[in-house]
Amino acid sequence: MKNDSYIQLKKLTKRYSEGDKIRSVLDELDLSVEEGEMVVILGRSGSGKSTLLNLVSGIDKPDSGKVIIDGTDLAEMDEKHRTLFRRNNIGFVFQSYNLIPTLTAHENVLLPLKLKGTTDQKLLDKAQQFLEEVGLGDRGDSYPDRLSGGEQQRVAIARALAHEPMLILADEPTGNLDYETGRIILEMLNELVRENGRTIILATHDRDICKFADRVLELKGGKLQDVEKISEVS
Repeated sequence: MKNDSYIQLKKLTKRYSEGDKIRSVLDELDLSVEEGEMVVILGRSGSGKSTLLNLVSGIDKPDSGKVIIDGTDLAEMDEKHRTLFRRNNIGFVFQSYNLIPTLTAHENVLLPLKLKGTTDQKLLDKAQQFLEEVGLGDRGDSYPDRLSGGEQQRVAIARALAHEPMLILADEPTGNLDYETGRIILEMLNELVRENGRTIILATHDRDICKFADRVLELKGGKLQDVEKISEVS
């Protein structure tokens, strides 16, 4: 019987060289996330939120420490195997949407399925299903430059969920949106992730997002702190 948390970050450390100085972004950071949990990571710009998500996704590799997802330590993998793991198991929602401009909305959502080598028509049909779930079933033939920011982020959410990853990572998903559109996108992301039983880690500087979370942490000084504890001393 497996008792370990679904995600375990152990003594995670990442440093960057800036001229002749070394800047420590993450300093022996620890985090455990349970399956199906929604965790919000708060932090100012430059606090290391994106670095943390890049390490969890395997886009980057820590200087030391462990990144264990469902028993697999990404920190021990080479770049090729981290890429394959991410392709099969992780969906990413970016602040800048990161849609491919030469692909239609439908083709953008299909992309992770094709990268996985999926040929099953039932699975390919899910691209359209997820477009419909984010309210864009009739915009599948539209290119990103014909969509508003909110619509592009909806496509990005559909793309992140289409290949049914077990983990969703969202990096400032409302950062380029106005307040009302941002709230709609958050509610949609929360609902779709919850109903599909996925785990989500969402990084933001927007404290309004906290109401959607099971747990809220703040990244400060290279470590994560519980927000309730921070509020007690601030």
